[in-house]
Amino acid sequence: MENKFGGTGVAIVTPFSDGEIDYSALRIVVDHVISGGVDFIVALGSTGEAATISPSESRLVLDAIIDETKGRVPLVAGNFGSNNTRALVNQINGYSFDGIDAILSASPSYSKPSQQGIYEHYTVVADASPVPVILYNVPSRTSSNIFADTTIRLSRHSNIIGIKEASGDLAQAKDIIRSSAERFFVTSGDDVLAPAMTLSGGVGVISVLANAYPLEFSQMISHFVNGQSEQGKIIEDKLYNFHECMYSEGNPSGIKTAMEILGVCGADVRLPLTRVSSDLQRKIVELVKNL
Repeated sequence: MENKFGGTGVAIVTPFSDGEIDYSALRIVVDHVISGGVDFIVALGSTGEAATISPSESRLVLDAIIDETKGRVPLVAGNFGSNNTRALVNQINGYSFDGIDAILSASPSYSKPSQQGIYEHYTVVADASPVPVILYNVPSRTSSNIFADTTIRLSRHSNIIGIKEASGDLAQAKDIIRSSAERFFVTSGDDVLAPAMTLSGGVGVISVLANAYPLEFSQMISHFVNGQSEQGKIIEDKLYNFHECMYSEGNPSGIKTAMEILGVCGADVRLPLTRVSSDLQRKIVELVKNL
């Protein structure tokens, strides 16, 4: 079965203007990343500020992206993570998945379930979902890690097709790559680790920085996927200094600042996030100028 989610996916930002979603800017962002060569879009993840977007707004955001994408690339909906398994199943059962190719579901946060709890949670979600499920392991946000053995068990579920692995643990990613079901894919959830994970057998990345630089990031990942390490390293070195600035004052505050400098969309975020400080703004301006 062909994997639609290899290469460079972009965890797309949600533009705001005066606190409200800027749908015109959202369409511009969609065209910017698709024309830049990304392989698929992930909407309403943490980079899309899903935590501060209401369910009704989420539906409008997805509809706008579906309409603007026009089937040019696959679309993953990232607003399907919860620490309330029953509520998440109810959300899935009442949802229209027309135009949505898969869901990205973050491991339950706050509750800090056992590995068996994580396994059973995802099994119930995958049984309920009419589209494939991509696991999302991001311990820095959830305060619990999906262990490699748990991911490997889940990889055998027919409706769980891959994982966005953002534990920052390359050894864990390698264990999953080596031992998971053959059709199951591992993609990096960390931009900075994407080259190493791809060279270790991962299929690519779901990227933050690709919002601003889709062409460069897509070309870099393509080189690494195809074993062209020297060419990939040249681009990696050019982008490397961006990584710390993107996250030091919160994501997506950093990437939205870069996009505003580039003229793609504004840098507004919703509280509790704020715009970056003047010092960080100056650093990002300099990075953009140099690139």
